[in-house]
Amino acid sequence: MPRYTIPVLGLEISFKTDADKIRIEAAKDVLEDRFGELTRGGKDVSREKLLTCLALSLADDYLENSRKLEMMEEKINALLEK
Repeated sequence: MPRYTIPVLGLEISFKTDADKIRIEAAKDVLEDRFGELTRGGKDVSREKLLTCLALSLADDYLENSRKLEMMEEKINALLEK
């Protein structure tokens, strides 16, 4: 499994993953874009709170997409059973 060290939001992060470099860069870009959206308000909010909001937002997106995928799979299975 390849090991990567990349800068994310000013922090050097090291990890191992089976994901390719393009996928890692895309994920990093999403994270940094979302972080930028949260900081655009100009409020003086701590980095920890911003990262927590970001994590909650991404977790919510994951849960919603998982729910949608499950619904689509149920519809496909129902169609296949006909």
